[in-house]
Amino acid sequence: MPQVVILDYGFGNLRSAERALRRVGADVEVTSDAHAALEADGLVVPGVGAFAACMEGVLAVGGDKIVGTRLAGGRPVLGICVGMQVLFERGVEHGVEAKGLGEWPGTVERLHADVLPHMGWNTVKVPPGSRLFEGIDPDARFYFVHSYAVRRWELVSGLPGGQPKVTLAHHGEDFVAAVENGPLWATQFHPEKSGDAGARLLANWLGTL
Repeated sequence: MPQVVILDYGFGNLRSAERALRRVGADVEVTSDAHAALEADGLVVPGVGAFAACMEGVLAVGGDKIVGTRLAGGRPVLGICVGMQVLFERGVEHGVEAKGLGEWPGTVERLHADVLPHMGWNTVKVPPGSRLFEGIDPDARFYFVHSYAVRRWELVSGLPGGQPKVTLAHHGEDFVAAVENGPLWATQFHPEKSGDAGARLLANWLGTL
């Protein structure tokens, strides 16, 4: 049974993520303890709310060092929603710019869409050879709740493990919906709220631990 830590930094859908991961076979601990987060087979970085506030929470528990140390050692990390967004260089919301963890280049910014937030079910465009979406129907829908996203993928080569695989979704315009990049994977949508498709996606991630 893979041991997974969900990083508790004060923001995120912690209990829903915990239940979803338990259902697909993980031994889950929700904690801000750095030692536990470093030693676990997998680390989940959740997040809801504003980019800048989430980054403050991440830094307050040493999440930048935890994520960096894990990735330097090739240890899996999964970001979800704003937990994905903070992996990029910066976020700009309501005129406020904040630095992210900088694992990937790029900016989290307001989507160009007639209706915001982008809330509800949407399909995604998965690249060939994706392990994250393996066995999931190409027409499956995932649950999104956000107004901000990464509108352009800027990284050409990535972490060890080959060329990054970038999944897109469309709401007003294309945006980054998921990334697989060596030990660092992330989703803009909420797999823990995405029914059978989300459960399979989490199981696929657990299968890599």
